[in-house]
Amino acid sequence: MDLSIIIVNYKSKLKTAHCLEAIFKSDLKSLKFEVILVDNASGDNLDDMMGGRPELKLIYSSGNLGMGGGNNLGIKEAKGKYVLILNPDTVVYSNAIYILFYYLETHPEVYIVGPKLLNTDGTLQASCSRFPKVYTPILRRTFLGEYFKSNRDSFMMTDFDHADIREVDWLMGSCLLVRHDGWEGFDERFFMYFEDIDVCRRAWRFQKKVVYNPRATVIHDHARESAKNPWYIAPFTDKLTREHIKSWIKYFWKWQTKP
Repeated sequence: MDLSIIIVNYKSKLKTAHCLEAIFKSDLKSLKFEVILVDNASGDNLDDMMGGRPELKLIYSSGNLGMGGGNNLGIKEAKGKYVLILNPDTVVYSNAIYILFYYLETHPEVYIVGPKLLNTDGTLQASCSRFPKVYTPILRRTFLGEYFKSNRDSFMMTDFDHADIREVDWLMGSCLLVRHDGWEGFDERFFMYFEDIDVCRRAWRFQKKVVYNPRATVIHDHARESAKNPWYIAPFTDKLTREHIKSWIKYFWKWQTKP
């Protein structure tokens, strides 16, 4: 098996359907692939999505395991040489998956590769960044970012035109192609947020390269749900904001002791 594509659904049935449609319309050449659809105890009935496709497998989780845990459930069943982590709110361009696959096939020193992400209006979406400092989330979420623009913009890599293939610290977890061999999956201490930073940081720790490849393009209907309310209200009113803060603390607690 060449490729296992994992999609975790949580109350996003319509977007998941569009995601699957794009996958099965993709030009995958002669790749042998499987699509593992994990429903994270969302209450959605996904049985009608199977469509008699032998490549499509459906797993119902007994509980909401979060982004990392849901993907890990799929990874345990994956048989592919490579694993593509794909959010349900993405739509892949026809050749995107194969471009990522071919890149890993021809660059054995690279462990993780990700595409260029576009917003639904066709504008560029920042999808590769430098590793955050402990204060980075504060600069991104509050007015303080306006006073420390150089720090904030360095994290977001605004000094890079995003048109060239290059090694990066980490990639947004909406679309990641990872070598299956030796990959332990996501750290489930991160229910939501920072799990993609953590997995890329683990790769670099073992000298395994992470690469941004804009020749592959994916549309990502990204809505930064944890930042929809003002910063001074969100921690008290929004569960996702609280999850973001918890993951931020867990991430820096974990990595402060790493060499």
